[in-house]
Amino acid sequence: MRSIADNRLFNMILLFTIIGEFSVPWILERFYAEYNGRIMVMSALGSPQSPVRLVYNLWLIWLGGFLAYTAGAYFLSLRARFPVLAIFILLSIGIFAVGAGLISGFFSVNESKDTVTTASKIHGVGAAIGFMALLLFPLLNGIVSFKQNDTTQGIINISSFVLSLVFFACFVMGDKEQFQNTILKYEGIWERLTLFCMYVPFLYRAIGNLLF
Repeated sequence: MRSIADNRLFNMILLFTIIGEFSVPWILERFYAEYNGRIMVMSALGSPQSPVRLVYNLWLIWLGGFLAYTAGAYFLSLRARFPVLAIFILLSIGIFAVGAGLISGFFSVNESKDTVTTASKIHGVGAAIGFMALLLFPLLNGIVSFKQNDTTQGIINISSFVLSLVFFACFVMGDKEQFQNTILKYEGIWERLTLFCMYVPFLYRAIGNLLF
């Protein structure tokens, strides 16, 4: 019997959700003149100053909810053979889903970093913890892949892990004043590259299940 994680409909929705993570902000920024996707984080689209805040925050809630479900599906598909890794993967995806998805959707960040509110503090903590948790996802998947003797997938996952660390470091440094005159100032780009690399294991598995 196929697990939920290998179900065709589940993987179609997962693929749609991952593509939406990048296409939804790309579409919404067309309706927000003050937004610059190269230097502003995607969460700014959900700020109180944003004309598209309702749509983007609803999207974050969907993202968080579905990825939380995905965390459970992946856990169930792995727990029999790799119980410890299954728990770590559950936590990695689940913490991201709650912190960077659900919490970020309900508690908005402000357009300006100089404006700090209780909601923006909660958003910042949730998103930061979520990102750091999902950073381990490609590494954990890489370990599982090598244990399953899937060298190709293992190399892709480990490479994604390394790249996500590099891009995340650039993303964090881009917030510092001393780097505002360098290429590191493009926080929006670094954020998207980090997310893409962290999502590679999702994409690899979803596309693989849909094609084969």
